[in-house]
Amino acid sequence: MSLRFDAIKGLSNGQNDVKASGQVKITAIFGENVFTLKTAREYLSDEGYKSLLASIRGGKKIDRTVANQIAAGIRQWADGKGVTHYTHWFQPLTGTTAEKHDSFFTLKGDGTAIEEFDGAALIQQEPDASSFPSGGIRATFEARGYTAWDPSSPAFIMEIGAGKTLCIPTIFVSYTGETLDYKAPLLKSLEALNKSAVEVANYFDKNVQKITATLGWEQEYFVIDEALANARPDLLLSGRTVFGHAPAKGQQLEDHYFGSIPERIYAFMRDFENESYKLGIPLRTRHNEVAPAQFECAPIFEEVSVAVDHNLLLMDVMDRVARRHKLRVLLHEKPFAGINGSGKHNNWSMATDTGVNLLAPGKTPKTNFMFLTFFVNTIKAVHDYADIMRASIASAGNDHRLGANEAPPAIISVFIGQYLNKVLQDIKERVGDKFDEQDEAILKLDLHRSIPELLLDNTDRNRTSPFAFTGNKFEFRAVGSTANCANAMTILNCVMAETLKQFKKEVDSLIEKGEKKEIAIMHVIREYIVSAEKVLFEGDGYSEEWQKEAERRGLPNVKTTPLALDALVTEKAKHLFESNNVLSHVELEARHEIELEKYIKKVQIEARIMGELCTSHILPAAINYQNVLLENIRGLKEIGLEESAFSNQLLIVKKIAEHIEKVSSLVTKMIEARKVCNVMENTRDKAIGYCTEVKEKYFDDIRYHVDKLELLVDDKFWMLPKYRELLFLR
Repeated sequence: MSLRFDAIKGLSNGQNDVKASGQVKITAIFGENVFTLKTAREYLSDEGYKSLLASIRGGKKIDRTVANQIAAGIRQWADGKGVTHYTHWFQPLTGTTAEKHDSFFTLKGDGTAIEEFDGAALIQQEPDASSFPSGGIRATFEARGYTAWDPSSPAFIMEIGAGKTLCIPTIFVSYTGETLDYKAPLLKSLEALNKSAVEVANYFDKNVQKITATLGWEQEYFVIDEALANARPDLLLSGRTVFGHAPAKGQQLEDHYFGSIPERIYAFMRDFENESYKLGIPLRTRHNEVAPAQFECAPIFEEVSVAVDHNLLLMDVMDRVARRHKLRVLLHEKPFAGINGSGKHNNWSMATDTGVNLLAPGKTPKTNFMFLTFFVNTIKAVHDYADIMRASIASAGNDHRLGANEAPPAIISVFIGQYLNKVLQDIKERVGDKFDEQDEAILKLDLHRSIPELLLDNTDRNRTSPFAFTGNKFEFRAVGSTANCANAMTILNCVMAETLKQFKKEVDSLIEKGEKKEIAIMHVIREYIVSAEKVLFEGDGYSEEWQKEAERRGLPNVKTTPLALDALVTEKAKHLFESNNVLSHVELEARHEIELEKYIKKVQIEARIMGELCTSHILPAAINYQNVLLENIRGLKEIGLEESAFSNQLLIVKKIAEHIEKVSSLVTKMIEARKVCNVMENTRDKAIGYCTEVKEKYFDDIRYHVDKLELLVDDKFWMLPKYRELLFLR
């Protein structure tokens, strides 16, 4: 019996039923495994606590002597929870997290066994930099790299089975100082945004001293039975099904969306939520998504750097808890063809240290004016850097999703709703190029009467928009479900910082010429509306009409990752990142190289698994069934029946033969195309080759014939679990 039928039998017999842990009160466990400021107050001296607080809130460096005190306090706390090891937890450019565990145990000179954790171990470690992607920054023999403590993210304890490890969030840099992770550029982009945004906010409120970017991500994912997943080599190795005929029922009834959560999935959800709460991840929402077997969870908003850490932790926790329940979580952007893929919607905003959300329409002309300033600057930033925004979400997985079903298209546009569109048009058309008293009149418009209530309660949402305003935040919907949020957020922070810098420069120039501050601001806002309005789109982003309209407007529509990544190494991009002290030219070129290599390897893996499945699973099954039919035909001939009696069998045999020949021929050609690409020396050429000469030329065609064989071959011969089983059997 095959793994497929073993899995189905096991499900039928209830072998995979797993009981959930008991219900617990969230507030009783929330953050219990996190070294919060409240915990720090208990375990640190006044000096240590004040130093840590100043670092978290003011970005001040912690003295190494004080670090010893902090390390001692953290170890005391961890020791009380049964922790034996610690690790620097970081985010290399592999796209996952990394950790190297060391024990607190050590030996003194006289052989005495002790446990210790000093400031040096807290602040710095040295993992092997040559084994992580560096884009050529580090050679294989140049292994030295450093992780450095990031105090802005709290330390936490990860429980894996009965083991507990103290995790110290860090950045990762090379021996020569270049960043080799996602976290360091994110922190730099946050500082750049803070500086530019504070300077603009001070036009309206001199008390603003710090502005923090906030993020609320929404994580979509699929859950399937583990035994069924184990019977699909493509799922295990590439995260998606490279073959699979659409089931009779998919998502067309839309009955799964917001439906009752299946009991087995509900048990899994409760368990991974409890684990997340212990780690301080403020999950709040859970529900069924549109596609069968697809779900979503979302937390309360947090500061961007902490939210990024929490999302990466969540993905790790979900995977481990799912295995306890004999399930598998699929985070690939498009694990199943023909139904919705999964995204990671990044809800982004900015908040002042005075308690104001800069993207929330206010209730007075003054706060309305500040809102309009930051709102229009965001639109301008997305317009001016649409190509770099597109590059921030580029990946092999996301290429399968962009423009399909619920996912937004590869065209970067902004949805703001009809009411705010009208506000911007009023501002644009109220006055001509001249300054006059009517400029001040618009400052007195009581915009809050029409904006906040409608936006916060009644404004429609455009699910086809990659970047949509949703009341008091912008939702970057195009981010892929496997992505590290840091990449998209770093670029969004950076383009916003640059746009605000330019805005202030233009406003100050007008003020120096004698214009009143308010009139100068409104004039620049109006100019920005005019120059950026072509990026605004309220309609159906999936439609062919929008593709044509976007082309007419001159908006980029780059559909594949190798070409989308070109935007990272333009002179515009280099100036953007370097002028904001986020990434140097060398670091940017390296990241471009790394992302191209990542694309190549992922498409290469998919191509190899397609070839292997065809050779070892698909063709043998088809040939076996073909032989059964031929034996049947031979038997019917032997008893003297006319050909008309077995014409249907003959027809099926011919169809199977045609598809077998096509699959075999196409796989052979695909392998040859891979060989041609593999000898290409230029990484970009190689990535484009894998995209156009391997993926686009062969993947869909091979799949077409394999999926036809799935329909023709007797079910008992087909070894791979089918979509109806993967999506509906739990």
